[in-house]
Amino acid sequence: MPWRHLTDPNDHQLDELAERHHLHPLHIEDCRHRRQRVKLDETPQYVFIVLKAVDKNSESELDFSELDIFVGADFCITVEDGECRAISRAVESAKRLADPERPDQIFYRLIDAIVDSYLPLIDDINDHIDVLEDIVIAQPSPEVVQQILALKRSLIGLRRVLVNTRDVSVEVQRQSGSLIGQDLAPFLRDVYDHVISNLDLVEMQRDLLSGTLDVYLSSLANRTNNVMKVLTVLSTIALPSIVISGIYGMNVKGIPYLSSPHAMWVVGGLMVGTTAVLLGVLKKFGWF
Repeated sequence: MPWRHLTDPNDHQLDELAERHHLHPLHIEDCRHRRQRVKLDETPQYVFIVLKAVDKNSESELDFSELDIFVGADFCITVEDGECRAISRAVESAKRLADPERPDQIFYRLIDAIVDSYLPLIDDINDHIDVLEDIVIAQPSPEVVQQILALKRSLIGLRRVLVNTRDVSVEVQRQSGSLIGQDLAPFLRDVYDHVISNLDLVEMQRDLLSGTLDVYLSSLANRTNNVMKVLTVLSTIALPSIVISGIYGMNVKGIPYLSSPHAMWVVGGLMVGTTAVLLGVLKKFGWF
C-alpha cells in the first residue's frame, strides 16, 4: 500500500520508511520537532509538505496542529501531530475519496479537506464578532476588550497559516506534471481559490475587530463625557448657593438682612431663586 499514515512522529516506523524511501534527515527532524511553519520542500525523489490544521478550543483561542506529508512517485507518508479533529476528518476523507494507488490524489484530498476545515471556524469567529459589536455598544467593559484582543491574536495566527498555505498552493501547482498528476491541476487551483477566499475573510474580520475596538473606546469616551457633563451641571447649580452661604457666613457688618429675624428665610429664598434662574438659563442653552 503506497500510503502510510503515522499518528506518532517518534514511531520507529518513520525511521524505517525514511531509510526505504531515502527521506532527508532534516525533513524527519521537522516531523519530530513541532512548531514548523507551513512550507513545501522539493527533492528529486519526493515533495515534503507541512500543513496546519486548526481546532477551536474556546471562543477566542485556536489550536494549531501539524500534518507532515511526503509525496513521491509511488508512495505517500503522512505524520500527524497528536490528536486533531480536522486532521482526523481529512484523513478519513482521503481514505474514502482518493485512489489508494495514487499518492498525489491522496495529497490533494488531504490539503483540500484541511483548507475546507478553516471556513466553519472563520464563520464562528464572524458570529463572535457580531456578538462583541452588540456588547460594546450596550455594555462596554474591560472583559470585552480582553476578548477582542484575544480574538485578534487568533486571527493573526490564522492569517499567518493562510498566507503560508497560499504560497504552498502556488508551489504545488508548479509540481503538476511531475510528481503531481496534470489532471489534478484544476482541483489544486480550486484549493488555491479557497485559501484566497478564506484569507480575504480573515482580513475583513481583522478590520471589523479594529472597528469594534474603536467603537468601544468611543462608547467609553461618551460615557465619561456624560458623567463629566452631569457633574459640571451639578457644580454649576450649586455655585450660587455656595456664594450666598459664603457671603452670609462672613463675620462682617453691613450685610443686608443679617440682623433680621427672617434672615434664614430670606437667605434660603435667595438661594432657591438664584438656583431656579440658573437652571432656566442652562435649560435654554441646552446643557440638559
